[in-house]
Amino acid sequence: MRPSETDLALVRGLVEIPSVSRHEGEAVEWLVARMADRGFRATVDDAGNAVGEIGNGPVHVVLLGHIDTVPGEIAVRIEGDELVGRGAVDAKGPLAAFVAAATEPVAGVRVTIVGAVEEESPTSKGARYRATQTAPDWCVIGEPSGWDAVTVAYKGRLTLEVALSREARHGASPGPTVAEEALALWERLRELADGTADAARAFDRLDCRLEGIEAGVGDGLVERARLRIGYRVPPGVDPGALEVLAASLEDKDGDTRVVVTTQGREEPVRTVRTSPLARAFARAIAAAGGQTAFKEKSGTSDMNILFPAWRCPMVAYGPGDSRYDHTPIERLSITEFMRSITVLKGVLGRASDRII
Repeated sequence: MRPSETDLALVRGLVEIPSVSRHEGEAVEWLVARMADRGFRATVDDAGNAVGEIGNGPVHVVLLGHIDTVPGEIAVRIEGDELVGRGAVDAKGPLAAFVAAATEPVAGVRVTIVGAVEEESPTSKGARYRATQTAPDWCVIGEPSGWDAVTVAYKGRLTLEVALSREARHGASPGPTVAEEALALWERLRELADGTADAARAFDRLDCRLEGIEAGVGDGLVERARLRIGYRVPPGVDPGALEVLAASLEDKDGDTRVVVTTQGREEPVRTVRTSPLARAFARAIAAAGGQTAFKEKSGTSDMNILFPAWRCPMVAYGPGDSRYDHTPIERLSITEFMRSITVLKGVLGRASDRII
């Protein structure tokens, strides 16, 4: 089973255009043109997102997937049933499925497709801009869940930079190096995060990781070290409390000056499995021959930004296996892509049931 040639050309064409985060312009313009060809009212919004609107009526559904990718060039090709290429899974496959599913308007339903920019950057510029718009009735976030599953929860994220600086010392001087001082601070931060390490489920644990380190850098007068600490924050844990804990390690008066800066923060999010939208997905998946699974993910998505702003029924959905996200073997099952289009059409058809 394969999608139509036009739908396959849509997803392959989108994957073939490089769109590393903050460099999405060419892919955005291309997608806007393809949506216009399909009858969407298509444009680029003030944040640089690709936006297409189709249909009219009292029910408004937003299908928002990100068009940017992480770096890493992968030769785009089809191998058997799989489309290989950077972004095929995360998340151009879901975004293309949105466009394909919405091409045939549903009576009484207005659908807005958003190809959001900068999701893979701390800025999340595209979603933050859309969050200022009026909330829709339903919102689906385009992320790989598998064609027969929906994602209803994401951990939050907190990224901190810990900067150390002190007067330069001779390499033979007694005491720890600035690099060793930085590592000692990292160990302390990890210890402070260990309170949920024994949680029964991985999703309920607070993860703390050293994402980057630069040490021993100096100008002959001052030597410096820099850490990037990343937290994955489960529901029930306040990222703000983690910021306060980290700030308690600051020392601006000692021999070594320590400054902690927040580089990115998103709250954890959980949506209701029994919402009208979630039930619509369950019915559409069953109609397509599947049994719905509900997923909770340790990463973050644009749901972390949009759900607190809109508070409407919301899930994340899309074809693909998230284990391929950000990997050098990123690939999307074409059969799964087709099945997800069928499911999404079923969901949009059920949106019309909201019309009174």
